[in-house]
Amino acid sequence: MQLAPLAERLAGTVIHRGDLHREGYTDVQLRRAVRAGEIEVLRRAWFASASAPREVRDAARYGGRVTCISLARRRGWWMPEGVGGELHLHFPPGSTGPRLDAAWPGVTHWTRPLAPLGRVLEAGVGDALAHIAVCQSPDTALVLWETAARIEGLSPEALRAVRWATPAARELAEAVTGLADSGLEVLVCAPLRRMRVLVRQQVVLAGRPVDVLVGSRLVVQIDGWAHHSSSAQRSKDLAHDAELCLRGYTVLRFSYAQVVHDRDAVLQTIRRTLAAGLHTDSAR
Repeated sequence: MQLAPLAERLAGTVIHRGDLHREGYTDVQLRRAVRAGEIEVLRRAWFASASAPREVRDAARYGGRVTCISLARRRGWWMPEGVGGELHLHFPPGSTGPRLDAAWPGVTHWTRPLAPLGRVLEAGVGDALAHIAVCQSPDTALVLWETAARIEGLSPEALRAVRWATPAARELAEAVTGLADSGLEVLVCAPLRRMRVLVRQQVVLAGRPVDVLVGSRLVVQIDGWAHHSSSAQRSKDLAHDAELCLRGYTVLRFSYAQVVHDRDAVLQTIRRTLAAGLHTDSAR
């Protein structure tokens, strides 16, 4: 079988020498492609195209794996605005890593992997979650854990079965519900649960699920960034809100911008509603 030119084979990727050898490429071919400027060699054993993602190239250059919020972005996990954009790399104990490079601008995580991964440039999902647990604020970490549970198909039970090495990770595993339709819900639900009020997510009321039900009577609806792209959908949401009000529920609806940029005001509004007892049947 004829092999594709190395520049074509490596387009947009970084591949280890051993994997290329198994495909049939020889060291002579690799050296020739490097001399011709078609590909680049990193840390002697990794070969990259010019179009390979910067974070993956850096992982190969320093002998690490992309992890934490950097892996979250690569896998499409939703995260609040304002989370740092620096590169996070995972290095097992005993690695050299970027310690000798004074210009290294990223964040390093020196931990033993939860499970063997072999020769890869991305940390496992579990390792990334463990790093997020100690690297980010509790609320941001919970947003990412909930989003990962949904996108990666991880059940809360599976997360709790992992032998996490830190108290922060164990607490997050206990807190994950797997019910969040979006990370925005977590930003609202986490502080509410700390208020010791009953908070449930995705409860079906009047034939449709609501984002959050506080107590027995307070419904909190949160519109995502891309929500209500059509007037028809918006009309359905408003009709459902009206039906809930007619059935005796108090309905608060907040926008993406309110939750992300003015969460204190959102929580203050909810606190005032709780103070008025509008979350209980006794207020009816």
